Amino acid sequence: MPGYKAHAAGAVVLGAGTLAAVNWMEWYTPDPLTALMLMGFVVLGSLFPDVDTDSVGQKLFYTILAIINLTFMVLGHYKWAAVLGFCAMLPVVARHRGWIHTWWAMFAVPMIIFIIPIIFYDIPWKSLLPFYFASVFGYFTHLLFDRKFV
Repeated sequence: MPGYKAHAAGAVVLGAGTLAAVNWMEWYTPDPLTALMLMGFVVLGSLFPDVDTDSVGQKLFYTILAIINLTFMVLGHYKWAAVLGFCAMLPVVARHRGWIHTWWAMFAVPMIIFIIPIIFYDIPWKSLLPFYFASVFGYFTHLLFDRKFV
């Protein structure tokens, strides 16, 4: 089982390669800031399945979320801070290697993050779709490196 460094590094390599490929094929060409944010979602997605254990990966994940959440609050984006806070609680309702380490959770957990802004804040789903795919892709890399698909 790889640690947080391997999961994060693998996600960066595979995520950057995939982003470069879809950009080169002209399927999706994000601006540099959006590309950077998408890579952040890939890395967070790759760390998420292990946040239910006391680990360095868990501390890194929640440190990043705390910084993002504080930024949302300082900027007055309380609705986004609420979504992030809700999603941060999800791992507490699981046991390690339980439902969080399944293929269906790879789609379901990011879907929660995707659907909440659409329902509650009237955000167009098309604008959030790349971030959903980035989160699922990062999650996929975690399960791949944990050999859940082998």
